[in-house]
Amino acid sequence: MISIKTFTFNPFQENTYVITDANKACWIVDPGMFSASENEELVYYIKSQNLTPQAIINTHAHLDHILGVHFLQETFEIPFYIHELDEPTLQYGPIAASMYGLGTIQMPKSCTFYKDELFDLGGTPIQVIHTPGHAPGHVILYCASENWVINGDMLFAGSIGRTDLPGSNHDDMLTSLREKIVSLPEDTKVYCGHGMDTTIKNEKATNPYLLNL
Repeated sequence: MISIKTFTFNPFQENTYVITDANKACWIVDPGMFSASENEELVYYIKSQNLTPQAIINTHAHLDHILGVHFLQETFEIPFYIHELDEPTLQYGPIAASMYGLGTIQMPKSCTFYKDELFDLGGTPIQVIHTPGHAPGHVILYCASENWVINGDMLFAGSIGRTDLPGSNHDDMLTSLREKIVSLPEDTKVYCGHGMDTTIKNEKATNPYLLNL
């Protein structure tokens, strides 16, 4: 059984997830901590729950999703996973930080590319599904056995991710939404990169961006 804790960090109000197995091993998804207080908040949770961090797992490498990676690598000495097609997105981070007025940021020390389509989280298989559109190497993390997906910046409650960013592609976004996300079981719980949780069923019924898929 996997538990999921949500934090909302940085000026972009990005959702960071800590997913934990029954043995208190944990994986941090899309760490967006920007300030010292946000770093402290996440570490306090990990230590207060007696968790053992295993890895950093990212849906993609946009600035708001990688701001806390360096700190976690320094603190816990754990690997950082992204899709290989998102390495250029990762390298664009300092430029994006300057454009958004965030100054100089600490970039990840290193990254590891996903090698398989399955990620084992304490015996629970998590499917890593490539979903280009918002970013070239965007992935979603789908847990069929527990009926949830961490879908990064693809699908939001009532909206979808941006496709006007470097490396994004609107046609790819629509294809990924149609073939890899909206096609999931309707009762799948969707954890989003920004905003509230939702379900596939609710978005198919109410999200205007999905009407013509």
